[in-house]
Amino acid sequence: MQPFERFYKIDQDFRNPYARDRDRIIHSGSFRRLEYKTQVFVNHEGDFFRTRLTHSLEVSQIARSITAELGLEEALAESIALSHDLGHTPFGHIGGDTLDKCLKADGFSNGFEHNFQSFRVVSKLEKRYKGFDGLNLTFATLEGILKHSYPYKKSFIPKSIDAQFDLEKHPTYEAMIVDRADEIAYISHDIDDGINSGLISFEDLKESELVCEVLEKVEAEGVGSENDEMFRYRFTSHLINHLVYSLLEYSTKRVQDKEALPIGMDKELETKIKKLKKLLFNKMYQHKSIVRKMYGGAQAVKGIYVALMEESKMLPEFHRNLLHARSKHRVVADYIASMSDRYALNFYNEIYGRL
Repeated sequence: MQPFERFYKIDQDFRNPYARDRDRIIHSGSFRRLEYKTQVFVNHEGDFFRTRLTHSLEVSQIARSITAELGLEEALAESIALSHDLGHTPFGHIGGDTLDKCLKADGFSNGFEHNFQSFRVVSKLEKRYKGFDGLNLTFATLEGILKHSYPYKKSFIPKSIDAQFDLEKHPTYEAMIVDRADEIAYISHDIDDGINSGLISFEDLKESELVCEVLEKVEAEGVGSENDEMFRYRFTSHLINHLVYSLLEYSTKRVQDKEALPIGMDKELETKIKKLKKLLFNKMYQHKSIVRKMYGGAQAVKGIYVALMEESKMLPEFHRNLLHARSKHRVVADYIASMSDRYALNFYNEIYGRL
């Protein structure tokens, strides 16, 4: 027998169920498309800036580290983290908001919501098996994807799903960790990308008490001026560490005591985080260059939606076939949500002519 042949003799999967979930997610088409979906900066602005894919990987890394330290199921947290943004449209939140408005304006009251769309991607829209839809993930992973941003009792969720996942109850500790890892990741990397792009400066950020505390740690290392790449990198590292260790300090005993809501940080730090997020919103996310790009993205989503609702023959064959079983509004919305920024822009320009 050849050395490799023994692997084909194994009767059962050697991975644990959550590791199998992780692998199925990574190999899905929806995961690959995250590479060209906007986080804050549209993809073609440069190779440095984060996309939904790199964001998901950073969330996964942070969530794995926290989960391992707390003695919880690391592969479960990783699976939830890697899939938590699969439902995002092109052009970030503005794309999802635009699609939601289009659907509701047409009387489709359920609209569009990216968390639920992520759940639909892995449970319904991905097609990898002949006998059923979805990626065949475990209940815990599906629950974490659906409820990681808790509480998640929404009027548009079908009663059958509510009954199955009991949406009034909080999810697993691992899902709660992913929710906080998501926050830690986007705060830190949005600052990094924002400073690198020149949209915001450390001087602007010094309005934040949390930023000032982290800057003291960086400056103590003597790594150079605030304009240096090394300085920015060390700031990002210290900010992530500060938030992760604070979360562990607050949560460790609460997890050991099996409290219902053990994952968090002390109230003073939570207040500092909220103030920093508000500062980023006002000084960076509302910057004219970001707003212009997002406005353009919104027009592309709206234009594609109108075109496909008027002429469904432009849908790919796979989606056209779904029109026999699903609402046209939902099929069109699912197709648009699956698009990358680049694909959506090309599609829009092909229909309406390059502006």
